[in-house]
Amino acid sequence: MTRIAAVQGVLPPHRYEQREIAEALAAVCLPDGTDRATRADRAVLDRLHRTSSVGTRHLALPLERYADLGGFGRANDLFIEEGLRLGERALRAALDQAGIAPHEVDLVITTSVTGIAAPSLEARLAGRVGLRPDVKRVPVFGLGCVAGAAGLARLHDYLAGHPGQVAVLLCVELCSLTVQRGDASPANLVAGALFGDGAGALVAVGREHRLHREGAGPTVSATRSRLYSGTERALGWDIGDTGFRIVLGAELPELVRLHVGEEVRSFLAEHDLKPPDVAGWVCHPGGPKVLDALEATLGLDAGALELTRRSLAQVGNLSSASVLHILRDTLALRPPPSGTPGLMLAMGPGFCSELVLLRW
Repeated sequence: MTRIAAVQGVLPPHRYEQREIAEALAAVCLPDGTDRATRADRAVLDRLHRTSSVGTRHLALPLERYADLGGFGRANDLFIEEGLRLGERALRAALDQAGIAPHEVDLVITTSVTGIAAPSLEARLAGRVGLRPDVKRVPVFGLGCVAGAAGLARLHDYLAGHPGQVAVLLCVELCSLTVQRGDASPANLVAGALFGDGAGALVAVGREHRLHREGAGPTVSATRSRLYSGTERALGWDIGDTGFRIVLGAELPELVRLHVGEEVRSFLAEHDLKPPDVAGWVCHPGGPKVLDALEATLGLDAGALELTRRSLAQVGNLSSASVLHILRDTLALRPPPSGTPGLMLAMGPGFCSELVLLRW
């Protein structure tokens, strides 16, 4: 089994109350004017921010800079610049926590869906942090919010074949740089109410590594990936001249009810478990309606997703980095009893889900 040796989450320094972000986004996203349509759009924006369950968020840039970012190229340049800064902090913190030197890392998987970099982020960071020139690199784009869980699952797959090695997952998401100016569509307004910026890093080792034998951190027992047919337009990006325009279907909570609940139950049953047996839920905070649907379809107790809802309230939805922040909080604030099962769960474009069975 793969052992998680360390996990860290970092945030940019610019922290704002939800009401401040709502005011700034109204100036950025809504057309100028005082006509009835504009007033209706503002009412929708205010309602979405008020009902999002988000209280504060951290942004890559000072709030006033979002009014005039320029085109897609400029926003992507800022993604690389700020993403490298956050990614380096997360990577160094996780390696320090694990007691792993950078030259000991054998594989790095980097996930992001909010910017494009070639060379990729981990390639640009390698020299800064001291990774070996022969480190294996797998930059991943397109998995969206599911990528944190999927990245851990792929680390597990790799370490099963390389049991003495060290693998690192780095998730960097600057969602604020993708908000579309002058776009009052419901999807853009919902995204503006939910998503924040942040990064996370996780260090894992194979079963023959010394840290595995020392017994620090939970282990990965099994994983499952699933695509749901006919749901491709439920979640993702339309990419055009102005950059990433979000596709965010109103049917997402219903897809959770129709598919994800049964997926979780089936996966757990393969390991002679049921949802009430899970002692620690590390669930991606897709939004309050998605979390409500998940709780209902799985019959979860009110407190099962407490740390997920807490993360949503304090930092918003961080896309792929969210599950790493929630896993860190679980380990620090509510570690399950030794020997009990946990489940990491995330959903993303496809529409898809990723499940990672943990053992504390």
